[in-house]
Amino acid sequence: MSCITVLGAGSWGTAMTKHLVDNNQKVTIWDRDKKLLQEIKNGSNPRYLSTLKLPAKEINVEGNINKSLKNAQIVIIAIPVQHISDVLSKIHKDSLTNKDIVFVNLSKGMEIKNQKIPSKIFEEYLSGFNYCTLSGPSHAEEVAKDVPTSVVVAGRDSQVNKYIQEIFSNETFRVYTNNDLIGVEISGAIKNIYAIGAGIIDGFGKWDNTKAALITRSLVEIIRYGTYYGGSKETFMGLAGIGDLVVTCTSSHSRNRYVGEMLSKGMTLKTILEQMVMVAEGVYTAKAVYNDAKEKGIEMPIAAKIYQVLYEGVDPKTAIYKLMTRDLKSEFFN
Repeated sequence: MSCITVLGAGSWGTAMTKHLVDNNQKVTIWDRDKKLLQEIKNGSNPRYLSTLKLPAKEINVEGNINKSLKNAQIVIIAIPVQHISDVLSKIHKDSLTNKDIVFVNLSKGMEIKNQKIPSKIFEEYLSGFNYCTLSGPSHAEEVAKDVPTSVVVAGRDSQVNKYIQEIFSNETFRVYTNNDLIGVEISGAIKNIYAIGAGIIDGFGKWDNTKAALITRSLVEIIRYGTYYGGSKETFMGLAGIGDLVVTCTSSHSRNRYVGEMLSKGMTLKTILEQMVMVAEGVYTAKAVYNDAKEKGIEMPIAAKIYQVLYEGVDPKTAIYKLMTRDLKSEFFN
């Protein structure tokens, strides 16, 4: 049995808490919202996973982040990416008494202000500690219900990856290992942009031809961007790449797909976000990637059009028309 602390009591933090308790681990969950912690202590999380019954007696809750880390062997980061920096800045290194502690990131996205993926944010505050990311086609709603799910754990230390693989795996949650941390985190971040595009297509009438083309050509853009930063093409063809892209573009659980669907029905982005309880990371990642790709000269026409729909008021059907009438070219090129 390992002592595990989960930072963040949103849908992913709650689902992973239940999963690890079911896996016979000792789990403490932290969140800045004391009311939410009390609800979890009473056996439910009505805000994020309203139908899920939690094993309340086996979950410790703690409102002080540094107290929650005492004696922790594993710390799970389940915080929206735009807030990771703020949360990690509150951690006192002297509260991390176990120097072999492993941080496991579940968050998928990129900081707007400096285009940093979670591992780069982590290095700013806790460099020197073990770190890895768990990613793949995995919605919290299904993991919480023990729906068979396969993911990858990616980090630079193979022994750490293997350790986390063994702790997290069971008959409904299969974990593979991968040493391509950059590729896995970039995949997890960028696929959310294209899910917004998939939602736009769904809003126009669930056009199967269009969505298949979107997913396929989006993968090309993910590979372009990811390999620019040193990611492996194999990673983008695996669970963290095409696997996560497919599920987030097609699932009713996808927050980012939902944003796109509402946009195509005429709602403003401001109204959509105000009505959502959970965070749609693709909205923020779209801005970060657009700015970075433009600066670096990385060709990402689909991502660029989604950015323009979100932030420049471009009509979604106009964006599709512009993509369809670009200069004709070979399918396979750099």
